[in-house]
Amino acid sequence: MISNRDRSLDVFRGATVALMILVNNPGSWSHLYGALAHAPWHGWTLTDLVFPFFLFAVGNALTLTMPSNRTIDTKAFWPKWLRRTSLIFGIGLLLNAAPFVAWASSGSLEVRHFDGLRIMGVLQRIALCWAIAALVVRAGGARAAWIASVALLLGYSVACLALANGPDPYSLEGFFGTVLDRNILGVTHLYQGEGVPFDPEGLASTLPAIAQVLLGYAAGQWIISSQHGTRVLTKLIGSALVLTIAGLLLETVIPINKKIWTPSYVLLTTGLALAVMVLLIEIIGRRRASSRPLEIAWRACEAFGRNALFIFALSGLVPRMLSLIRFEDSVNEDGSLAYIQFLPWIYRTFFAPLADDPRLGSFSYAVATLFMYWGIAAWMQRRNWYIKV
Repeated sequence: MISNRDRSLDVFRGATVALMILVNNPGSWSHLYGALAHAPWHGWTLTDLVFPFFLFAVGNALTLTMPSNRTIDTKAFWPKWLRRTSLIFGIGLLLNAAPFVAWASSGSLEVRHFDGLRIMGVLQRIALCWAIAALVVRAGGARAAWIASVALLLGYSVACLALANGPDPYSLEGFFGTVLDRNILGVTHLYQGEGVPFDPEGLASTLPAIAQVLLGYAAGQWIISSQHGTRVLTKLIGSALVLTIAGLLLETVIPINKKIWTPSYVLLTTGLALAVMVLLIEIIGRRRASSRPLEIAWRACEAFGRNALFIFALSGLVPRMLSLIRFEDSVNEDGSLAYIQFLPWIYRTFFAPLADDPRLGSFSYAVATLFMYWGIAAWMQRRNWYIKV
């Protein structure tokens, strides 16, 4: 049914990375369109679809590297499994540590202290989810993926209720994973952006995220093992609708929440990811030859997808390194120097004045950033430079 499946997966994965870069690089975090900001707690926006879509694509890619009809040699599996898991997790840690130095009050650069280094993060979650999913797939293929997905979502739901810290198991402090992460990872090694130590990529909420990868694998295996195009397309669309509706119905019992990765959130985003994949491959993919704009968008997404993890990691590293660039501006009343930061200066000088609505200027900065990374991705693709982890 689906030709050039490797390429189609690159397009889906690349579109997800492109959206990741767009939402992670606004000109100002104070000026965001609603769709480009995460839901404060319960609920979801366009931005809340990005990460689960990527995990779904990670699972889908497993169907290419670990097909269920092929025996995987033990000697070949374990070194690759350990290398990939360690590299992705390690790169995530390095990003958390970057830029490794900081400006001291004396005006000199000093090596940062890492006693408060955040341990978890997006890449770390991807590493753990891929690692566990690969073990499940190796043990039992698509059947094991389905069983493990159901077990993880049910088990996680029970744990949220049974181990709740208070009357509301889905509140920040009531969620059992909050206490678990504080005890295992340590308060100083958690994300601090919620006002209290809490990690949205914590250990407990990684369990349902593993289910998302496994569902991506099961869907991918279903696609490549099917013979009749129209019948499979109907099943895929039907499955996308069922999963999406199931997630919305389950919301009446378990709220949709990205930060604790609730089962309703998994079902909803898996259904939407499957729908988008069908849209990209079966509709846009077939019509792009007759539409220049669709062809350009397709090739742009493909460029991102061919080096997805590298481009995403680069988009996280570059702003951290550029944050060290600053210029002397004036002298404060206490005699200390005031500085202008390079990236905020770029935004205020060239993008903020573009419109009366500050959200448009902030969005324009994000779009310009996205085009910069697309240029890098396209340049690498033209030279057949593909960095695989």
